[in-house]
Amino acid sequence: MRTEYEILLMLDPELPDGRHDEILQRARELVEKSGGSWDRHEPWGRRKLAFEITHKDEGVYHLFELTAEPATLDELTRILKITDGVMRHLAVRRVQRSPGRPVAPPPRDVQDEPAPIAASVDE
Repeated sequence: MRTEYEILLMLDPELPDGRHDEILQRARELVEKSGGSWDRHEPWGRRKLAFEITHKDEGVYHLFELTAEPATLDELTRILKITDGVMRHLAVRRVQRSPGRPVAPPPRDVQDEPAPIAASVDE
């Protein structure tokens, strides 16, 4: 049974751009050769890290969505763990939300806020 996944990938910023493309292409080929589909790729670019990882304070982030068998995800995770240049990765199963249920509440309108109290405590 094919499942939808999201993978957030953090790559070493000191690698040449060609190496970044090579890592992403290898992941895509693995998914597609095993009968899965590469649904979306969203490069987030270079971001500052909250703490250093292997003496680096920045990482290059990529978010991609795919549909694949769980065995394919296991193999992809194994390959990402041993690939030089991959600092971190996180794979999660995508959850389908119902269209009528928002993820976050809508922003409050200024009219919804209570009026400030004008009277002083001394009165």
